[in-house]
Amino acid sequence: MNIYVGNLSYDTAEEDLRQAFENFGQVSSVNIITDKYSGRSRGFGFVEMGSKEEGEAAIAGLNGTELGGRKLNVNEARPRQEGGGRDRRGGGGYGGGGQRGGY
Repeated sequence: MNIYVGNLSYDTAEEDLRQAFENFGQVSSVNIITDKYSGRSRGFGFVEMGSKEEGEAAIAGLNGTELGGRKLNVNEARPRQEGGGRDRRGGGGYGGGGQRGGY
């Protein structure tokens, strides 16, 4: 079961998150999302648990609890929407439309 973990302290390491979730069962993977330019945590991540039952127990046991001085927001991860919910066709910026070069 894939679990979303939000409101993480920027200082929380993947190992800290793994230890918190291991109290509820087997942790398959832990991934804290980081900014691709600065490498700094974006304050959320994902934990993959071995089974749905273990995942549900972890959600019930950890949602609203404190880790690194922050109250965790823990729930089942939802599949990513196609296109991310934003219009990604671009637009604006240089050459956004109309005539070019005044020909």
